[in-house]
Amino acid sequence: MPITPATATHNPSNGTADAILLELVDEDGVTIGTAEKLAAHQPPGQLHRAFSVFLFDEYGRLLLQQRALGKYHSPGVWSNTCCGHPYPGEAPFAAAARRTFEELGASPSLLAEAGTVRYNHPDPESGLVEQEYNHLFVGMVQAVLRPDPEEVASTAFVTPPELAERHAKDTFSSWFMTVLDAARPAIRELTGTSAGW
Repeated sequence: MPITPATATHNPSNGTADAILLELVDEDGVTIGTAEKLAAHQPPGQLHRAFSVFLFDEYGRLLLQQRALGKYHSPGVWSNTCCGHPYPGEAPFAAAARRTFEELGASPSLLAEAGTVRYNHPDPESGLVEQEYNHLFVGMVQAVLRPDPEEVASTAFVTPPELAERHAKDTFSSWFMTVLDAARPAIRELTGTSAGW
């Protein structure tokens, strides 16, 4: 993992077990403070910075992940390739690349910014709230996946019809369709119209 000022203070190898802090932002995405991760997700939720990654293979199929059953928030549901929160002071792009490798054991071969989306999604199962200013990224993955079982229960590459079929029968994260729809213009630019996104 690249060490930056933001990641250095959160590196597990430094022997500290500090609380995970998130960046609180205003409606324009300007940082206004920090909050502990779980506290930021307690109802009604505090608006904080987040990111969502959508990676595709060479056939234009989207990589989905099923969140590990041990996660405190939205365990066992399917979602986009990777999502998370930058550390305070960490660039969203750097955080997206870092977490993709940490969760899936593979780095994107291409990663590009795809805009932002702001949403408020309560999670009925956990009672927590996703009140997020979300930075979107799209890209490609060509490396063999080595998912961390503490983060990821399963993965799948899907075409648009396969996603529709899976979405109808499986449980997906409350934010999935919001971030997917917001990222679609960049996804179409990346994959081309023939991929069907």
